[in-house]
Amino acid sequence: MEETEVGFEQFRESWLESVQEGNPSTRELGRRFSLKLVSQWIDASEDSADIVLCDGSCDGGIDIALLDTGSDTSNDAHEESGHTWYLIQSKYGSAFSGTGTLLTEGQKVVDTLDGKRTKLNSLAEGTLERLSNFRNSSGPLDRIVLVFATELPLTEPEKRALQDLRAMGRNRIGPLFDVETISIATIYKRIQEESLAEANSKLTISIGARVVESGDDLLVGSIKLLELYKFLRHYRETTGDLDRLYEKNVRRFLGGKGKVNKGMQATLREAPDRFGLYNNGITIVVSGYTRSELSVDLVDPYIVNGCQTSRTIWEVFHQRLDAGGTGINPEIETWKEKVGHGVVVTKIVKVGSAGEALLQAITRYTNSQNAVREKDFIALTSDFRTWQAELGEKYDIYLEIQRGGWDSRKALQNQNPHVRNYLKSANAADLIKVYGAGWLGEAGLAFGKNPPFLPDGVVFKRIVNSDADHSRPFGAIDLYAAYLLQQGANSYGFGRGVGNKNTRRQTRFFFYFAAIDLLKDALSRGGHPTDLRTISDALVAVLEASETRNALLESAIEVVDSYFTPGTENSVFQEPVFNNSFPNDLSGFLKWEKLGRPEAEMPVLKGLLAITKQVMGRTVGGGPSQRSLILAVIQQAIA
Repeated sequence: MEETEVGFEQFRESWLESVQEGNPSTRELGRRFSLKLVSQWIDASEDSADIVLCDGSCDGGIDIALLDTGSDTSNDAHEESGHTWYLIQSKYGSAFSGTGTLLTEGQKVVDTLDGKRTKLNSLAEGTLERLSNFRNSSGPLDRIVLVFATELPLTEPEKRALQDLRAMGRNRIGPLFDVETISIATIYKRIQEESLAEANSKLTISIGARVVESGDDLLVGSIKLLELYKFLRHYRETTGDLDRLYEKNVRRFLGGKGKVNKGMQATLREAPDRFGLYNNGITIVVSGYTRSELSVDLVDPYIVNGCQTSRTIWEVFHQRLDAGGTGINPEIETWKEKVGHGVVVTKIVKVGSAGEALLQAITRYTNSQNAVREKDFIALTSDFRTWQAELGEKYDIYLEIQRGGWDSRKALQNQNPHVRNYLKSANAADLIKVYGAGWLGEAGLAFGKNPPFLPDGVVFKRIVNSDADHSRPFGAIDLYAAYLLQQGANSYGFGRGVGNKNTRRQTRFFFYFAAIDLLKDALSRGGHPTDLRTISDALVAVLEASETRNALLESAIEVVDSYFTPGTENSVFQEPVFNNSFPNDLSGFLKWEKLGRPEAEMPVLKGLLAITKQVMGRTVGGGPSQRSLILAVIQQAIA
């Protein structure tokens, strides 16, 4: 794809544009930098993720703390996920000066976690209390990860310093502590397509394996557990990003205590010699390979099936073999002897440098037996590529189907004046969540989870598979309507920006729900259908006209501000379900899956919406009512 055909420096310059916009303060600059980098790295929405901004005086070395409870990576209500605290150190520009920075700032964080730094600001103090409780109740795959966010990848001396810091942290905090480093180059590498891979040198990594040819371009056999772990460690050391190995997969590591992963962990710990008997194995696709009797050189390898298998092996082996210590542990030695007999059944498939279609087919079919999760097939799904082309052609909007793609596109536009120049962009996954929260009334689910809104998710299927009930299939105009509503929300300052009203910090998805509910009422009173496609057509008409745009969105904002302001007559704090089920937990209430649904017992919200709808129907000073203005525009657009 052409948007990836740019050099790193051009990509970095484009990537930093949004970070540097508006001449922010040094603190805000570092905050923007790390928030953008981390959100693209782990696909965490700044609106819905559990993020604490601690940076400032007495922050204990923690600029940003982010708790990932795994809610974004599971569609299965019966499968728990491992929890991870990411403690981010923002090292943008002059804030980073090499190994000294890593060791000094890293030790500061370890001291904080170990209780050696008592002078902390209130945010850091509250975060430390949560971290202490987390450590006391942590499971075998729960982690605390110190993340250094930098512009450029670390040098070899800096990577060695990171290893020293990891060893020190594990010695003092325990095996749940880890250290990671991410940079703009991490994101850049992830979005490279085959065309860029062709232009640069290939990544070749050897793996010890006993395999035989089985037809053209297919090797079948087994890899010893220890050899697979060595391969994973070599890959991480070479690229600096183990997750890159799974970029062609439909999901990353679930990291959980679900039934399957718990079973793998138990086998690896208690009977690793039998692992190959119980496990379905892994599939690795490569652009080429060279085979010898005991090893295979893999060119541009990706694990497209067996992410859970290989990452569970990584986690268990990393905890046992890289925990430090110079003595002999008899238990580990006995375990290592069993490990020597354990294998993973393996397929190695050569797809060639131009085999993207074959790679997608392999990815899809080898994962068909699994409950697919996380980003699933967004980048692989033809629907998204079709919608990307249509949004560009009809509405001049670049649809980003992989995080970082817009930054790459801007870099391409800057260096190549002959390509189409987009000024607007939208992230595909974000627009689907806007649509789900508004059109389907799933505001709570949208705030709390990602998987239901992604391909193979229950809400996504409701969105795109309901053509029989509507005049046309879901398409570009529906995404455009969601885009306009999203931009409307942005104009009212939702999110974490400086100066936002408290009522708008976490209520973006609730705003989408309120706006569409008010629009549906207007449609119904005007005698129009309220099916999903009609809502899209009507919303586009209303939001493209400034007078009706203000009439609808200002009414929705009034609902948001009234409902979430303490002390008002129609406040959420008067809502029975809030006080009974979510006392003092507004975030939990906003993630409630029944939020806004007709069957939910929410008399205060229903009363507030009813009052707002009445107000929208009243004339003011002899002029037309807000509702009549809206209906006039709709009538003209969909007549």
